[in-house]
Amino acid sequence: MVQQERARTTRAAIIGAAARIFEEQGYGGTALATVATQAGVTKGALYFHFPAKEDLAVAVIDEQHAIASADGVRVQALGRPALETLVLICRGFALQLLEHSVMRAGIRLTFEASAFGHDVRQPYLDWSARCAELARTAQDEGDLRRDLDPEAFARLVVGSYTGVQMVSSILTGRQDMLVRLADLWRMLLPGVLAADRQEHATHLVDVFLHGTT
Repeated sequence: MVQQERARTTRAAIIGAAARIFEEQGYGGTALATVATQAGVTKGALYFHFPAKEDLAVAVIDEQHAIASADGVRVQALGRPALETLVLICRGFALQLLEHSVMRAGIRLTFEASAFGHDVRQPYLDWSARCAELARTAQDEGDLRRDLDPEAFARLVVGSYTGVQMVSSILTGRQDMLVRLADLWRMLLPGVLAADRQEHATHLVDVFLHGTT
């Protein structure tokens, strides 16, 4: 048990160090020797857990997806209305990008995946599926228009989030990301809310910006 715990600790340290370097240097600029030094482990220990750099990149992407998925489960367990839940999940994802290098590195690596031949579709497919499920429930709850295509709405949300956070990263280092994403919700919601729920738009934007208890 002690050996297994030590192995888990070593693996986590390597992933954490790799995330910081991948975020700053990208896949091509990251050297495993630098990761080992930053993680405080030997090269042998690093190669034991990750025989090649692509294995380490995939592990960072998988960890990023696990963090985002776990937060989505946490938010859904709050039992809020489906549309508010969707907004809160998107808020959580944005906050994770601001707070966790693993999240930022995972996102960067998904755009560089051609360099190491990894299929990076699954996190986006999972996010889209969760959005679509929540959209269908929000229709049943009367918040979203009945003629809305839940899958198309989900693809729009995921695609828009990806683009807005990327542009924010380029222009301001994500300093304005929450404000820009709030702008997205402010412009998107009036077009998708049911006619008798239009007054909810302001509340939902506020939920995105400030969260809820």
